[in-house]
Amino acid sequence: MTADTPLSGRLDDDDYPAYTMGRAAEMLGTTPGFLRAIGEARLITPLRSEGGHRRYSRYQLRIAARARELVDEGMPVEAACRIVILEDQLEEAQRINAEFRRAAAAERDESQ
Repeated sequence: MTADTPLSGRLDDDDYPAYTMGRAAEMLGTTPGFLRAIGEARLITPLRSEGGHRRYSRYQLRIAARARELVDEGMPVEAACRIVILEDQLEEAQRINAEFRRAAAAERDESQ
């Protein structure tokens, strides 16, 4: 997305890095240190502003919120990040599997 994109388009974009680290931490009810920790664990990679400051998208904040839930349940940050990554991979695999099943069913219906 470029600077020429209308503001309304950027505001609707889940991937637009609209939130500073401080604002993101405030929204999640956590600290900037938590956001740095999940970045170091490679759960999310914030984009950087021209000045080098971390910027987060709404999508990244949803992922961070899930990790925070697990940490709040007593899980170490690294383990929480790994679980979130595995949950995401499982969801993607289930989506792909459902697509294959739909395609196979449609193919069976056409051949009958």
